[in-house]
Amino acid sequence: MKSCHVFIALATTLALQGVASAADLPLREMDGLADRDHWLPGEVNEEGALEALQAATAEVATPLANPLEEPIQIALIYPSSDTSDFWARNYLALTKRLDELEIPYEATEFASRQVEHSLQATYASQVDQDADIYDFVVFGPSELAIQGDNIEKLAKNPDLTTFVWAFHTPLKFLDPQPAGWFDFSSAYGALEICEYMLERLGNDVTYAMNRGIPGITDNQRSGDFKDCVAENGNWNAVYEHYGEYQQEGGYEGTQLIIQGYPEATVIHNANTAMAMGSVEAQRAVGKEGEIFSTGWGGTGLELDAIRNGELDATPMRMGDDVGAATAEAIKAHLEGREDELPLVFLGRITVAHDQMSLEELDSLEKEAFRFSGVGALER
Repeated sequence: MKSCHVFIALATTLALQGVASAADLPLREMDGLADRDHWLPGEVNEEGALEALQAATAEVATPLANPLEEPIQIALIYPSSDTSDFWARNYLALTKRLDELEIPYEATEFASRQVEHSLQATYASQVDQDADIYDFVVFGPSELAIQGDNIEKLAKNPDLTTFVWAFHTPLKFLDPQPAGWFDFSSAYGALEICEYMLERLGNDVTYAMNRGIPGITDNQRSGDFKDCVAENGNWNAVYEHYGEYQQEGGYEGTQLIIQGYPEATVIHNANTAMAMGSVEAQRAVGKEGEIFSTGWGGTGLELDAIRNGELDATPMRMGDDVGAATAEAIKAHLEGREDELPLVFLGRITVAHDQMSLEELDSLEKEAFRFSGVGALER
């Protein structure tokens, strides 16, 4: 049976009143609006709402105003079977922050790999059909465009409050929008790593890329980076390999780069898994000290690779922000304050690199993983 039925029914009714429909958006227009199939955070967030949620996430937890007698039920659909520890860490951040907020919960995980799109669709249908069991659903799409219809299906279900993880670009066609999007800006991260590498490596660099899956995330992580270094440093990309965000994809792409494009002195990887595969391929032929390599996200595995001299730089997310902010959003929904929330939450990003001291890297890691813990997670 669904927990706290009367209380959650009231919260769900209030949530539906606050969910944005296509007719409500945008709240304001930004450059390129007509050319995009998605909204930008600045187009859909009420002024001050993002900053307020960021502040609540960073502060000491204030327990739920009216304690629940039974646990809420949370379904998590995400590609947590992949190498990246983003999903595991934010699960820990979510649950530990819920504990601090004194919100009892039971969580059911539906795990997949990033390339298993049909499996995620099956999970979404299952949760939709079992909506009488769940109160909240957290969906980490394998790829946003591919899973758009499934997100909309869950968002339309009046018995569910739906949150999306790892994307911050609400698709325009979704009606209604899910209750919230929680992510780090891939576009911002691309510009941060671009600026860092231009300053460190200079102009006229020949490089290659291990890209992810065609779509919004890779367009920003890889495409925005490519545009930035070309426009500001006259960099030349000699090869682009689509590794599907998989470790083997990064390995295979790096093998091809080393063999076919030895002039490439930099390899830009679009996620942790491909970065780890790239490091492995370089190590196999003794090239790890010769090629400047990036990761994406600043996960525990990436930071260990930086400490070991195998990875040079990564745009590092303050990773636990997403899970902790989701817990705060759940609290707001339970207290009937969902209208105070931003539609899109963004966490902080900074560049971690091999020229930092161990103390500096440790300090960044402690802040980023304040809930999920320092060091690579055991898999």
